[in-house]
Amino acid sequence: MAKAAIGHFIAVAHVPIVQSMITLAHISDVHLAPLPPVTLSDLASKRLTGWLNWRLKRANDMRPETLMALIDHLKAHHPDMIAVTGDMVNLALDDEIKRAAHWFTGLGSAEKVCAIPGNHDAYVPGALDKALGAYGNYMRGETLDDHSFPYVRRLGMVAMIGVSSAVTTPPLFAAGKVGADQIERLGKLLKLLGEAGYFRVVMIHHPPNADFADSKRLGLWDGSEFRAALKQTGAEMVLHGHTHLSSVNAIAGPTQEIPVIGVAAASAAPEGHDAPGRYNLFRIEKVGTEWTCAMREYGYQRIGDDIALRLQMRIY
Repeated sequence: MAKAAIGHFIAVAHVPIVQSMITLAHISDVHLAPLPPVTLSDLASKRLTGWLNWRLKRANDMRPETLMALIDHLKAHHPDMIAVTGDMVNLALDDEIKRAAHWFTGLGSAEKVCAIPGNHDAYVPGALDKALGAYGNYMRGETLDDHSFPYVRRLGMVAMIGVSSAVTTPPLFAAGKVGADQIERLGKLLKLLGEAGYFRVVMIHHPPNADFADSKRLGLWDGSEFRAALKQTGAEMVLHGHTHLSSVNAIAGPTQEIPVIGVAAASAAPEGHDAPGRYNLFRIEKVGTEWTCAMREYGYQRIGDDIALRLQMRIY
């Protein structure tokens, strides 16, 4: 999908659009398995600790058959858009990046899938550039300027805003950072979209709520600045991954709290250490002058291979 300039965005932002119900699916932390062959030269970096973690834990937790069945179940709902909030790979090896590009093709077209990178996609220096070169079409949209993030995808009056918190960190760290410039651009986009009446869905890999974001090792290093921007401009919902847990939190908005929704790792096996693989399905609709958003969570239980409806709730 080609990146569009903001000039086009401004030209059409206020044109009335007939609003219909939008179905949005959300998955995260795909961590494609199995790990390809690793050489000694590959391990001469942060990848050594990641490889050890894979051998000791994630090789048993992340399974391709788990992911495949979950995606088949998701596709049966025929969502209008699939949001993927990062961590397609594990060690950001070249073969993993190629496999992720192939996996995206199977998931759907770039017009029907929007994604953002996670910390594993930027695991070592240069990895994120390779990832964007391989499957960056799924991480593009309308932008304010020549910067790739944040970008906007619009479905009727629903706007998906992709934010990158993916940065390379030292060994044993998995934190993220948005950066002051990107946060400034995000604020401008949210303000413009809000004034035009869009339902704004922000995608970010690292959860922005303070109880997690304030972790120096795992959190969002500029989480307070990110939260301040959303408190000023507002958003209707934030989607994230990273924790490998399903969660519902909130951060402050201008007039009311903004829901912050996380989802368990998509390839996590039912009997693994992490929560079993799950996805969320949102129904977003405008009724009169008010927006509504209902969520259904589907996924595995701790026992068995069946995918079930686990939760239904109104988000907005």
